[in-house]
Amino acid sequence: MSLDFDKESVALKDDNDEEPMDSNFNHGDFQLVGHGEKTNGECGNFSGYYGCPRGELHDIITLQGINYKGKAYVRKVFHSCDKPSCPICFRWGWAARESKKIEIRLKEAARHFGDAEHIVASVPVRDYGCSYEDMRKKAVKALSDRGVVGGVLIFHGFRYNMRHYWYWSPHFHCLGFIIGGYARCRGCRSQLCSKCDGFEGRTRRMFLKDGFIVKVLGERKTVGGTAWYQLNHSSLKVGVRRFHIATWFGNCSYRKLKVTAEMRKQVCPICQHDLVKLRYFGSKEISLDKDAPEFSRDFVTDIEEDGRPVWVVFVGRPSGGYGE
Repeated sequence: MSLDFDKESVALKDDNDEEPMDSNFNHGDFQLVGHGEKTNGECGNFSGYYGCPRGELHDIITLQGINYKGKAYVRKVFHSCDKPSCPICFRWGWAARESKKIEIRLKEAARHFGDAEHIVASVPVRDYGCSYEDMRKKAVKALSDRGVVGGVLIFHGFRYNMRHYWYWSPHFHCLGFIIGGYARCRGCRSQLCSKCDGFEGRTRRMFLKDGFIVKVLGERKTVGGTAWYQLNHSSLKVGVRRFHIATWFGNCSYRKLKVTAEMRKQVCPICQHDLVKLRYFGSKEISLDKDAPEFSRDFVTDIEEDGRPVWVVFVGRPSGGYGE
């Protein structure tokens, strides 16, 4: 049997065998996130501004080589129900909060296990009819057998094909830690992977035993950004009130890894101070249309207009919303 994963991936499933989702983006008990019912009339409504008007503290050169002296950092806040099924709140509410939690936990784990890698474990076609619990159990074993000692799993029940529709193809995206890391394999140009004791050699040999195609994807830019993007395309089990799309395993499980880092919900990316609720008294038009091309949830702007301050601290805070 060939050990070329690209050829194996094509051979795993013929296009004629694909099972398209229905018009509600469902397959059996599973649904693509963001395709349920809107929770209530408040979902997505503008709530107010959070920001940092400490312009004197922004007199520093950022990593992008920009000095924001005299500028205010501002974040628009919108009401969110934080449900993965809600078509309004799933992306900037639920996924944003969940990815922040993942980022904090993986940052702590990285102190012990090195850099996290983005890995995909594809369930063999023969197991497509298994329960979610069985698929997850087999995926964890497949990852462990290949030297992945722990991480977070994000369940994807569907893939999008070249004919432009979603179809049932369960797999798990993993942000996890590999024994010995992956740098050796990433820079390797050898064609003899099957004889190597690195990750690529292990995963090819294990494929012949368990049928799982387990791949390490390209280097990620940020842990939080990768988690957020994968959560946006994940799947939930309909009718299960507390179904967890992102779950932890191995050395990163809640039983084995204790994280004491505080989750700071609102922090200025320039000076790292906590954000405060702001009121705007200026004359500029600020876009609140999230579908507009020019929309930006976070922005930097002048603290003063025509010599008078226009961003003023307001006592109180908006109710739960995107980005809090």
